[in-house]
Amino acid sequence: MTTATPTVGAGTRATEPATRAGRVRKRLNSRTATLVSIVIALLWTVPTFGLFISSFRPENQIKTTGWWTFFSDPQFTLKNYQDVLFGSSSSSGQLASYFINSLAITIPSVLFPIAFAALAAYALAWINFKGRDWLYIAIFSLQIVPLQMALVPLLKFFSTGVTVAGVQVLPAWELDGAQKFAQVWFAHTCFALPFAVYLLHNFISQLPGDLMEAARVDGATHPRIFRTIVLPLIAPALAAFGIFQFLWVWNDLLVALIFAGGNSETAPLTVRLAEMAGTRGNEWQRLTAGAFVSIVVPLIVFLSLQRYFVRGLLAGSVKG
Repeated sequence: MTTATPTVGAGTRATEPATRAGRVRKRLNSRTATLVSIVIALLWTVPTFGLFISSFRPENQIKTTGWWTFFSDPQFTLKNYQDVLFGSSSSSGQLASYFINSLAITIPSVLFPIAFAALAAYALAWINFKGRDWLYIAIFSLQIVPLQMALVPLLKFFSTGVTVAGVQVLPAWELDGAQKFAQVWFAHTCFALPFAVYLLHNFISQLPGDLMEAARVDGATHPRIFRTIVLPLIAPALAAFGIFQFLWVWNDLLVALIFAGGNSETAPLTVRLAEMAGTRGNEWQRLTAGAFVSIVVPLIVFLSLQRYFVRGLLAGSVKG
């Protein structure tokens, strides 16, 4: 007579991870977890809501009373938004033109890394060549290099070019006016590529190998496979990185201040917002309206593409 002990043991080991995952899921769906999530959401939202209320209050009210007094003594004005968008003085606003500058910086700074990283990730995932794995490790390791370490060499590259053994290999970038946008695009593209290649590589490498082999049997070349098969399948990852990069570039101050901040024709919103507070920070009431002007576009982008965000970030993290 046989015993079922080995079968039971194997079944227990097989169902243990599922049971553990079920316990975690049950805890996350409990009333306590829901209550904690609501509290965290309130703690995160209340200051933002207070800033929004303050953006519609008169200057004397903002500087003398808290935003919560608005409900007992409501005073409403659009002067703050008029000042920051169309103000004529050097410290009051003119954000409308800087808003266009931010769009001119952000959109190419998102599209360039996506294009280059998608091609590189496909090559590293599905094209066999010598040193491929070492190249991928090198690209991955670049993520730990602080951005600040590259600012001075990159700025020197723009201003003096590259000289090897006394010979000018690459000339300086003699750019002026709106041409300085190219410097900011180049800088943001360089800083974004390591993470972009890593994220897209994880997604592309999980695509079915049988699909690629079938395409090659039918005579498809790598460009055709990339264009007709890979690009449609990696749309969630592209959208996820596009959202991440858009928010990063739009809210960036350091790179923009170094490569475009000295020129009013190319300076973005973040540079202008930093100047609006005044030299002594005594005009900070304008920042309440300026902050909400600056978050309108990122909010629209995130809400319109949020369904792709989690799918893209989780792509390649699990199999099955």
